[in-house]
Amino acid sequence: MNNFLIDNKRIGDGNPIFIIAEAGSNHDRDLNQAKKLIEIAAEAEADAVKFQTYSAETLYSKKTPNPEYIEGKIEQDSIWHLIKDIELPREWQGELADFTRSHGLIFMSTPFDYKAIEELEELNVSVYKIASFEIGDLTFLKEIAKTNKPIILSTGMASLGDIEDAINAIKEEGDLGIALLHCGINYPPPFEDLNLRAIQTLKQAFQLPVGYSDHTMSVAIPSVCVALGANIIEKHFTLDRSLNGPDHKFALEPYELKQMIKNIRETEIALGSPRKFMPESEKNLYKLARRSIIAVRKIPKGKVIDESDLIIKRPGYGIAPKFLNIVLGRTAKKDIEEDDIITWDLI
Repeated sequence: MNNFLIDNKRIGDGNPIFIIAEAGSNHDRDLNQAKKLIEIAAEAEADAVKFQTYSAETLYSKKTPNPEYIEGKIEQDSIWHLIKDIELPREWQGELADFTRSHGLIFMSTPFDYKAIEELEELNVSVYKIASFEIGDLTFLKEIAKTNKPIILSTGMASLGDIEDAINAIKEEGDLGIALLHCGINYPPPFEDLNLRAIQTLKQAFQLPVGYSDHTMSVAIPSVCVALGANIIEKHFTLDRSLNGPDHKFALEPYELKQMIKNIRETEIALGSPRKFMPESEKNLYKLARRSIIAVRKIPKGKVIDESDLIIKRPGYGIAPKFLNIVLGRTAKKDIEEDDIITWDLI
């Protein structure tokens, strides 16, 4: 499987899970709120914080019908006007990139037009994230690939053929590293639509790092994805789910983001190795809590040992119970007191 670097973070099997805290549009066009989101991501110990660079004019036709998930839930009369109201002011991006980096995080923003690619290149971003909806725009993918930066490609709603076409298009222009994100579209999606085992299918089919872009409200689902082999987790977060705006309602609040990341780190540690072995920390209990052969009464020197002389109980550093038939019929080499642990030197 191909591993690659994003700044100093190696992406792929055998490396720490790369966690993207997705701020998206939850800045609400408030620069201080955007910075607060960055601070929250840093406190939660994410690896990167991501915004989105788009303009209504280049994203949607004004005649686009409203998606079901926002119908009746927004103040604006159309998806176009909604997008216009939640655009990230592009003049903020340099300041947000600097602020992000000053907090030890990787700055990311998903481009949705060609100008956005140029602007993000000027900010020297280290990786590009491509949204699921853009996977069919192969010319746009090629333009991003020309930057010779790693690419994280979301694959929501895509077939294996769509994904193969996108990967081939990217590789025609450059391949400094490609990762795929399985993604359940809808905001939030029902659990029965997540199909998380597809993470393993994508890894097997394309031999690339694979992660999950999570739109659920769950702090547990990302850990499940890690257990299935995910290398990257992307999750929307917000200051407060009660805020206005389309993405707040399905985003994690600060304490939940922190808990999710804690869960992920515990999961990747707990997964450990496929080897079955006894850890060093268990060796003391192995001796104390396993059972062995114990004298149930005094056994005089020279006595032939029979079942009435013995009991099986703890601790476990005597002769193991599986050797009971070998001990029976042996002779005591010395006096054995009641509750003495039977060892081979006593018989």
